[in-house]
Amino acid sequence: MAATADVRISVNGEAHEDSVEPRLLLVHYLRDTLGLTGTHVGCDSTNCGACTVHLNGEAVKSCTVLAVQADGAEVKTIEGMAAAEDKLHPLQEAFWNKHGLQCGYCTPGMIMAAADLLERNPNPTEDEVRHGLEGNLCRCTGYHNIVRAVLEAANAPSSETVDASSPPNPEARHEIAKGVGA
Repeated sequence: MAATADVRISVNGEAHEDSVEPRLLLVHYLRDTLGLTGTHVGCDSTNCGACTVHLNGEAVKSCTVLAVQADGAEVKTIEGMAAAEDKLHPLQEAFWNKHGLQCGYCTPGMIMAAADLLERNPNPTEDEVRHGLEGNLCRCTGYHNIVRAVLEAANAPSSETVDASSPPNPEARHEIAKGVGA
């Protein structure tokens, strides 16, 4: 039997205590142990950014952080972005409105990276958004609509959530809120 380490991690405001293998990556802890599958595994080498989460308030690629390194930390995933399950965070709403997604695979990481950018720079220029998202890859959109979405969200009040009760396609919008994609 492999040795384990005890970790206490607050994820989306909820405390979790688990015994994990010391080599378990944070992305696998979130997905496999906690069932938070909005954080995607794209490359396991920090190239794509699909696994981006906030660790103690900063965007990190969870495929390069061990779960034991997050012991005692606060983690926020795409599932924790909105204030309520029937609400969307302004970035989620902006991605929906500006068609900042196609397959949706990169969307959670893009939104988490963009949220970090907007926290540090609430009024970025287009060039600053493009630079801020350089570590996140999208193979579908060409980035134009992603950048437009981030700029739209920058103009929304930071505490605002958007009612998601009457979308054109409720199932798709709910999936976007969970980080699944369209």
